[in-house]
Amino acid sequence: MSYPFGDLPLHSLPSLFKLTSEVKMELSGKVIQKLPEVGGNSKNGNAWRKQEFILETPGQYPKKVCVALWGDKIEQFGLQVGEQVSLSVDVESREYNGRWYTEVKAYRVERNGTGSAGAASTPEVDTFHADGEEDQLPF
Repeated sequence: MSYPFGDLPLHSLPSLFKLTSEVKMELSGKVIQKLPEVGGNSKNGNAWRKQEFILETPGQYPKKVCVALWGDKIEQFGLQVGEQVSLSVDVESREYNGRWYTEVKAYRVERNGTGSAGAASTPEVDTFHADGEEDQLPF
């Protein structure tokens, strides 16, 4: 019998692939509302804070999605009303008193394709020489 992974025994396949149940999603749209920041203390006494934003997706049938930023990401990303953004998000549902609640948490923000807002910006470099000069090494 021929195997798609050559002569590797089947028990070695888990080491080749990382199996995960985590789902990664991206949302793009315009920030149309910034809700007030909320905070408190957990059962363990740890302080927490969260700020939610309403993102409107583009298209023939736009959707409005409430997205949360937690902790230091609030200042790190600094989302403002009117910005066009792409968000990498985690979606999680939890049960409380027989009801289910779903939260969309952003962990990365990109503005108009300019790169991650949380990453350090790098200066743009055109070339080592001005127009009209021959190709020369810069040293």
